[in-house]
Amino acid sequence: LDVVKGAGPEACPPLVLGIGIGGTFETAAVLAKKALLRPVDKNNPKRHMAKLEKELVKEINALGIGPMGLGGKTTVLGVNIIEHPVHIAGLSVAVNVSCHATRSASRVI
Repeated sequence: LDVVKGAGPEACPPLVLGIGIGGTFETAAVLAKKALLRPVDKNNPKRHMAKLEKELVKEINALGIGPMGLGGKTTVLGVNIIEHPVHIAGLSVAVNVSCHATRSASRVI
């Protein structure tokens, strides 16, 4: 995996990545946004997609970017993928990056 300095989003790690694969590009972009809504502790119901998500988390965290880009082991908290049927000749992929703005937690007291 090559990293180009200065390329990409200016979001603050640790991030959550939503990835949409398939359909038209517009469909892939909507799927990428929806993927961010799935909790990172919930596995993808499709085994091959769950495996890919775990592999991407491992590889991205191995980059050593870390929180706030200051170095460390946690660059992403999770990678969620949603796929949609499409002919391979027109395979669209969209990635949506979230930072603290979309993280949430709740507790019942």
